[in-house]
Amino acid sequence: MLLSDAIQIWRDDAGDYHIEWDASAPDTQVDLQALSLSRQPVTDSFDQVHDERRIRLSGLPGGRRHLFRLRDQHGTDLISGERRLTMQGAPNFRDFGGYRTADGRAVRWGSLYRSGQLSKLSELDSDLLHDLQLDLICDFRREQEQANDPTQLREGVHTRIVSLPIVPGSNDAYFEQEHFELGNPQHMFDFMVEVNRDLARGQGEIYATMFRELLAVPDARILVHCAAGKDRTGFAVAMILWALGVSREQILADYLLSARYFNPTNELPRVRKKYGLEDVPEEGILPMLQVHEAYLAEALRVLESEYGSIDTYLEAVLGVGEVEREELRRRYLEGP
Repeated sequence: MLLSDAIQIWRDDAGDYHIEWDASAPDTQVDLQALSLSRQPVTDSFDQVHDERRIRLSGLPGGRRHLFRLRDQHGTDLISGERRLTMQGAPNFRDFGGYRTADGRAVRWGSLYRSGQLSKLSELDSDLLHDLQLDLICDFRREQEQANDPTQLREGVHTRIVSLPIVPGSNDAYFEQEHFELGNPQHMFDFMVEVNRDLARGQGEIYATMFRELLAVPDARILVHCAAGKDRTGFAVAMILWALGVSREQILADYLLSARYFNPTNELPRVRKKYGLEDVPEEGILPMLQVHEAYLAEALRVLESEYGSIDTYLEAVLGVGEVEREELRRRYLEGP
């Protein structure tokens, strides 16, 4: 029988999809169906190459979002998708669906996305972004960041962009503290822990607005993003997944996926210019561009320490009580 948590899907640079799975019985036979975002069978012709517990699909058009239905002879019927979407000009673009919740359901694929900035989209990227049918984009970058690298949306796209600027990570005051030594990797690591601490303590109204905007649009498909798509975005995603009932361990694992899908070295020139760090050695900057469990874990620790629980923070500060959580679960969870 197919194991729901053991399906892996990715698209290579040539545009081919690779689908791998695991099963509880060696004789499990899997039938695969390619779907559109609306979960209708695709009409495009494509080739399948089967191997043991693996299928390679060739010929599906680029610039489209595909999901996949996997069925076995035991009656298991699962829908899954690629975690990282192949965007040439948007770093760290991911679907954060598919995660299991405490009640045995799963977050719906194709509705909740996270990424870095959207200022350098290729034509194929724009096709794919359009195909996602997003209702809402929440942009956590500072106003200056948004002005310098504006989001690119194709003409005629009616996605609403909500500016929700967050300052931490761009706050010079921390760098000016007497103990801070610019270029010291440990000091930069500590700075990023402080950034995440501030997300929990000082940015409640921003994240409350995100939830209000999300809940105001029926069954909204949403993208949350910042510059790199890891910390400001990571806290937003953590709060959404927590409200849906996803475990702390899975939330931290999703956060850490930025280590796989975001290349810090590629971003060094941008960050050097942004923060005036041209003369700082690479090792002194990299902690700002990396993800470590300690970063987000510190934000969660602060919430539990200062509010008693993350559930209390969600309701008291973000305005997400049981009524709102039930609506989010209705929209974004599926399964028994």
